[in-house]
Amino acid sequence: MKIHHLFLFVGVVAIAAVGFGVYQASSAPLPQGFPNPTAPGTIEVKQYPGYRRATYRYQGKLSEAANRAFYPLYQHISSNEISMTAPVETRYPSSTLEGKDTLNEAGMAQVSFLYRTTDIYPTEVAQNIEVEDVPPMMVVSIGLQGGYNYQNYQENLKRLTHWLGQHPQYRVVGNPRRFFYDGPYTPDAIKRSEIQIPIESEES
Repeated sequence: MKIHHLFLFVGVVAIAAVGFGVYQASSAPLPQGFPNPTAPGTIEVKQYPGYRRATYRYQGKLSEAANRAFYPLYQHISSNEISMTAPVETRYPSSTLEGKDTLNEAGMAQVSFLYRTTDIYPTEVAQNIEVEDVPPMMVVSIGLQGGYNYQNYQENLKRLTHWLGQHPQYRVVGNPRRFFYDGPYTPDAIKRSEIQIPIESEES
């Protein structure tokens, strides 16, 4: 086999592997004990159990965070033979709560693949990946259906902050995040996601 044919074959195999991972992400189960996705257009308070996640930290345009982090996270679960779950979690800086309409907004985002159960632990962890356990939490969440663009995040984060302004019994206790439930091969019109803000009751 000629060398350029070999490189072509290796490239095709790599693309197929990533594509298969993307397909798995669009049909993967939720982590154990997770509530179902919030219905599109609905705002609700939800409780999440503790869970384990593998995280890649990304510095740059926040609109590109999930795409840039996907491959190193996919390498992590592939090398450890860990099954993929949905959603993929992206946590954004607290500064995004200020409501700036800047599509080129930059900062530090943390993108995570979630393990199915907390009994799973990888045998090897690359330097650019951090495995951590997350305690149970309460969030206010808005369900979305449609494309995963950053403008969508900004607009609906404002709806959540407005909701919090009308419900002073809750206070913000963490950075906002977005859950992406479907892979890029899913048509934009039917992609599901949620935007969430960790909260706690003022009475707690």
